[in-house]
Amino acid sequence: MSIEDIFQTMRELVADHFEMQPEEITMESDFEGDLGADSVDVVELIMSVEDTFEVGETPEEVVTTLKTVGDVVNYIAGKLAD
Repeated sequence: MSIEDIFQTMRELVADHFEMQPEEITMESDFEGDLGADSVDVVELIMSVEDTFEVGETPEEVVTTLKTVGDVVNYIAGKLAD
C-alpha cells in the first residue's frame, strides 16, 4: 500500500471522526491545532486506524508522538512495511 493510498484512507477516517470534508485534511493537519482534538479524540482515532489497517495495538508512547495526519500515515506505512 502506497503512502498516497494510506493518506486517502486516513483522510476518510479523520473526516468521519471529526465531521469534516476530506478535502479539508492534509498531511500537515495537526490533530490538536487544526482539528481541535483532545487526547481522547486522538486515542479513538488511532483505534480506528489500527482496525482499518490491521496493524495491531499502537503503544501509548508512540501515540503521544503522533501530532499530525502525516505522522500517522508515516507510522502506518512503517508498520505495513514490517
